[in-house]
Amino acid sequence: MRIARLQSRPIAHRPALLAVVLAMALLPSAPAALADTGETIIQRCTHGESLSGFPPRAYSRALKELSADAEEYTDCASLIRQAQVAAASGHGGAGGGGGTTGSSSAAPVATVVTPSEQQAVNRATGGAEPVSLGGALIRPGVVHANVASAFSTLPAPLLATLALMLVCLLAATGAGVRKRVRAGRSD
Repeated sequence: MRIARLQSRPIAHRPALLAVVLAMALLPSAPAALADTGETIIQRCTHGESLSGFPPRAYSRALKELSADAEEYTDCASLIRQAQVAAASGHGGAGGGGGTTGSSSAAPVATVVTPSEQQAVNRATGGAEPVSLGGALIRPGVVHANVASAFSTLPAPLLATLALMLVCLLAATGAGVRKRVRAGRSD
């Protein structure tokens, strides 16, 4: 009898039930699709392709997934941020373009240099006259270095290795001198 009652209900409830079941089935795949989108953005960036056309959340995901190597050796992080800003501001194509890896996506802009700025550039690049900087006189081409500054810039493991080598050299020299002194006494 129950079966008869279920079949007698109107069909209007079934599409709603189907929609709920379908939404529940697709819900777990939404983060996976977003993760795939982040990987797609990274791949496009590393291959110099356009980054436009994605939602801002996809760019955030791509920034989280960006590997340390890609972040260090490419400018993908800045290009993805530019594309994210462009997508958030509604300019889908602006600023999110690819370009080649290692170059900026923005076109270079010509700037007008004032005569005083040009004069300052000429003074800085030309001539070998000493320049006063912060109260100290700097002479181009002269490197002032002393032993203390050379040792202070070396990494600690290298300094420890050098110290160990010096101790070994002194021990070997001392052993040789002691051997000669003993050989001289026995004669």
